[in-house]
Amino acid sequence: MMSVCNKPKHAAWFRHSKGIVKIFKIQKRVIRIITKSRARDSCRELFKKLEILPLYSQYIFSLSIFVIKNKHLFSTNYQIHSVHTRFKTNLHPPIANLTKLQKGVYYSGIKIRNNPPHNIKDLANETKLFWNSLKRFLLSNSFYNSEEYFNYQR
Repeated sequence: MMSVCNKPKHAAWFRHSKGIVKIFKIQKRVIRIITKSRARDSCRELFKKLEILPLYSQYIFSLSIFVIKNKHLFSTNYQIHSVHTRFKTNLHPPIANLTKLQKGVYYSGIKIRNNPPHNIKDLANETKLFWNSLKRFLLSNSFYNSEEYFNYQR
């Protein structure tokens, strides 16, 4: 398991930066310019049409890749309690009483990795298939925030 001191910080900026909203607005403005859309037009379908991931969907994709590439840093539920449940292949989240830890990359990566539909999650051992399936899923849904992703109805 990963210790608190050597946690990766490459994506931690996403959850803590006030500039994220500005960056996302710029991304949407660029999408509107590319498609010659009006300033008040919704970009959700435009992202899908252009096959570009919205900023939060890109975050999900990048963090998922990090988790898959670093499997050795994570434990599954089955490794922790050896009970055959339908969630046995989910990554086991550590006990985290501090909000700072819960918002960090390690904990967020576990939550994000455990959330996609089962048909995508089951491909976790086949890296390329997992990445392609996850990207198609994210492109088809264009998630703008964490609530949309975690409330996705399978």
